[in-house]
Amino acid sequence: MVGPTDHVVVVGAGLAGLSAAMRLAGAGRKVTVVEREAHPGGRAGRLTAPAPDGAGDYRFDTGPTVLTMPDLIADCFDALGEDMADWLTLEPVSPLYRAKYADGSSLDVHADPEQMTEEIRRVCGPEEAAGYEEFVTFVSELYRAEMRTFIDRNIDTPLDLVRPDLLTLLRRKGFSKLAPVVAQYLKDDRLQRVYSFQALYAGLSPYDALAIYAVIAYMDSVAGVFAARGGMSAVPSAMAAAAAAHGVEFRFSTTVESVEHSGGRATAVITADGERITADAVVLNPDLPVAYRDLLGVKHRRLRPLVYSPSCYLMLAGSKASYPDTAHHTILFGRAWKEVFAELTGGRLMSDPSVLLSTPTVSDPGLAPDGRHVYYVLFPTPSLSAGAKHGLDWNEVAPRYREHVIATLERRGYPGFGDGIEVEDVTTPLDWEARGMADGAPFASSHTFGQTGPFRPGNLWGENVVFTGSGTQPGVGVPMVLVSGRLAAERITGRDRRYRSRAWR
Repeated sequence: MVGPTDHVVVVGAGLAGLSAAMRLAGAGRKVTVVEREAHPGGRAGRLTAPAPDGAGDYRFDTGPTVLTMPDLIADCFDALGEDMADWLTLEPVSPLYRAKYADGSSLDVHADPEQMTEEIRRVCGPEEAAGYEEFVTFVSELYRAEMRTFIDRNIDTPLDLVRPDLLTLLRRKGFSKLAPVVAQYLKDDRLQRVYSFQALYAGLSPYDALAIYAVIAYMDSVAGVFAARGGMSAVPSAMAAAAAAHGVEFRFSTTVESVEHSGGRATAVITADGERITADAVVLNPDLPVAYRDLLGVKHRRLRPLVYSPSCYLMLAGSKASYPDTAHHTILFGRAWKEVFAELTGGRLMSDPSVLLSTPTVSDPGLAPDGRHVYYVLFPTPSLSAGAKHGLDWNEVAPRYREHVIATLERRGYPGFGDGIEVEDVTTPLDWEARGMADGAPFASSHTFGQTGPFRPGNLWGENVVFTGSGTQPGVGVPMVLVSGRLAAERITGRDRRYRSRAWR
């Protein structure tokens, strides 16, 4: 970054913006965070709604619900000289997922390889258990090769990829397609699904995604899944509180309308109230295409339009219904698999859906009134542009799709789900777009080869503007956006802390 960087204005108190702010404060910068909502979190937001009978409140997470790689969060606190445990309580989730299949079978996914080997031996047989052990070795080596060298560093040109670990990725077929590589180790279709569905986080079918994205399966299915006491929103709340204790100024309920700049240098941000907040450097946490268009008022230099990930229909339900065989995270697989991805990327709603049902009250009963539950129901859908090709209009579709969601859950082992709902909040792709996510895609632009690494929109604009979040490098997901905050801070400070991170040791 060129010029002085004494005062940094961070636009957006999402996880990435908070990650950057904490590191910048730890490096001695004066930091002001401007956030349009009344609280921190961004996509990792929260919603509180009272039960109709006055029994108490339901507390919902409105964004990501699967939390992995907690050492990346701890590293943010470490940048301030703080211990995460003094600010936030994280507890392992067990099982990580409960996978339920159309044939009536189920599989509990565990982080401990020995425990998982025994579960696979019980459900799928000894040959599959042996294949799983080889798969763990494969994804662990892939993880070590990728994370420190290719993900946890600023990459500006393809030449930055030419490092010794690139040979490891080539040797381990990291640039082959994910689904066939997983099938080399796991022959059972049920296991193939459990260890390849994560490609959807990258916006791709496992039949189109590169095998390097098996590293996402490592993050949650080997390294483990955690739950924050108080819900996912407790994470940004704790990060913001620690940052404030170290001098970061937060301006909540304040909307930034534009970044003042001239000759490629930002000088201030302008709020909706007309206030001018001067800055030596600016970090932009809003969705990257939206930040370019609405805040900078310039076009991205890419010649081709971005390709977006599938979106999702999200139902948050506060309910009196309870089910005995409930895990914190349950994946309900339909019979179709390859067809699901073809429909999503082709612009059609899933005809035989595979869905995520999270019940955070399994781990934290305090998120709902006594004896009741919070349900987080996520049905993947096409993005707005993909759906428009087939006339998909969410203003028309949303009411009947709600009935489809409830009917699907009731057919798959959750009888009376609809009748049990007391409080409900629904987010469609149109709603995601209204919240500032381009193409109604909360998972941002997909990780096609042409939108990965140095080919993904870079995080530096002009002399002193840095982007952070899922739309820039390294990409989508809670771990990646936390890393993006560190990369943004390093652009400003020139300090390279990545090898201090406990997450990569």
